[in-house]
Amino acid sequence: MNMNCQALKMNVNSPCPSSPSASGRRFPRHRLLPRTVSTSQRVHHCCGVNVEAFLTSDLSEKYIVAKYSSRCSGTQCSISKQPLNKNSWPLGTMVASKSQDVSATSRVGDEKIGVLLLNLGGPETLDDVQPFLFNLFADPDIIRLPRLFRFLQRPLAQFISVLRAPKSKEGYASIGGGSPLRRVTDAQAEELQKSLWAKNVPAKVYVGMRYWHPFTEDAIKQIKRDGITKLVVLPLYPQFSISTSGSSLRLLESIFREDEYLVNMQHTVIPSWYQREGYIKAMANLIEKELENFDCPKKAVIFFSAHGVPLAYVEEAGDPYKAEMEECVELIIEELEKRSISNPYTLAYQSRVGPVEWLKPYTDETIIDLGRKGVQSLLAVPISFVSEHIETLEEIDVEYKELALKSGIEKWGRVPALGCEPTFISDLADAVIESLPYVGAMAVSNIEARQSLVPLGSVEELLAAYDSQRRELPAPVTVWEWGWTKSAETWNGRAAMLAVLVLLVLEVTTGKGFLHQWGILPLFP
Repeated sequence: MNMNCQALKMNVNSPCPSSPSASGRRFPRHRLLPRTVSTSQRVHHCCGVNVEAFLTSDLSEKYIVAKYSSRCSGTQCSISKQPLNKNSWPLGTMVASKSQDVSATSRVGDEKIGVLLLNLGGPETLDDVQPFLFNLFADPDIIRLPRLFRFLQRPLAQFISVLRAPKSKEGYASIGGGSPLRRVTDAQAEELQKSLWAKNVPAKVYVGMRYWHPFTEDAIKQIKRDGITKLVVLPLYPQFSISTSGSSLRLLESIFREDEYLVNMQHTVIPSWYQREGYIKAMANLIEKELENFDCPKKAVIFFSAHGVPLAYVEEAGDPYKAEMEECVELIIEELEKRSISNPYTLAYQSRVGPVEWLKPYTDETIIDLGRKGVQSLLAVPISFVSEHIETLEEIDVEYKELALKSGIEKWGRVPALGCEPTFISDLADAVIESLPYVGAMAVSNIEARQSLVPLGSVEELLAAYDSQRRELPAPVTVWEWGWTKSAETWNGRAAMLAVLVLLVLEVTTGKGFLHQWGILPLFP
């Protein structure tokens, strides 16, 4: 399935239309899911259970019907794995789009239900910035080193974090001296717990951050202390990506494998939930409200800006992020159309770093291009973020706004992140409730089995596909060029990285050098 967003097409000189049928439409759209219902089937075997998952796809409603049949023959279990097509994506939420008419209390019984929210994390003070960056760059899913140089992962992370900390501190200082991500996520957890109790599911909600406090490990310790017996893992990323949800789930799997209590605890994961009806309506509500602030609402371009990922993740490692993002935008636009909102729109990707190619089009380049085309009103929508943080408050609100105004765009608006928006929180609660029948469907009964954390194999297959490709990802440039071309910059960056690696090797092996003189090495005196 080849899904590329086409260029924005509009009549920028037309007067403000007075009806939804006026000119100034958006670009033609590829339908990422067929209008007709299509059913696919997967069969997985674990703990003597046949799980036949039938995925019914329709733009208006998606659901899974699971059939279980006993094949138990002892404690050993296996999962039947199928090759992952690089253009496929996970089964989504594994649950229904709408609440099922099943009593929540009948699902809970005497079990202790827990919900683990996973998120990135962020520095809460300026002093936290450098250690937060170290944790980020020490993640092999963020910076991939060849196997020969993996022992340099932490020294390299220390080096990069020290270099980038001053610039990052400026950004965090401009938004109040730290990230609000933890505060917002804690509030979301509290509201989600209230919503679950109101729906007769007395669950306890925990927060586990990947790169800062409270760390995932801390959340797991509290889950064990509270004696949770059924756990729903819910990454706060609407769309699945190897570098976000995947990294958090990989860490979670490693924690589970080393703990007999966790291995035996019944659990399930909601890997992505961008297509849920409540989420789509909540996003449409925010967009509709912000459009009212424009003098000519129907002419404002709806500008979806998503966090980018390296292109190789999608094309070579099978990351479904791009496909899920494009489908998500389509669903939001269709919801807006139901409300007679037919503004032009486009999608771009922000926050790229390094010399490699990332998903295109880039947000900054697209803003400049829209200004050249005469667009006067732009409404930015942070589509991959559910909480305010540095990339919304500083990158979008400051950097991109300034760029838009310099590019000739006169009116700028921005849709806030969802935060604790009631429709969104209620829908997350429904997602948890609807996933409860799947909790334990593939639970591991033997620590020696060492099975994947994720039921139905969807996320596991993605991570496995990524692992098989991560050392084989093609170079973004294959021919050396001199000068200041894009190719030359890429190779210059590689040469610089090689030099840094050589210096780090010498520092580590000899114990002498400028990093030791500056006190950066050794990491642990």
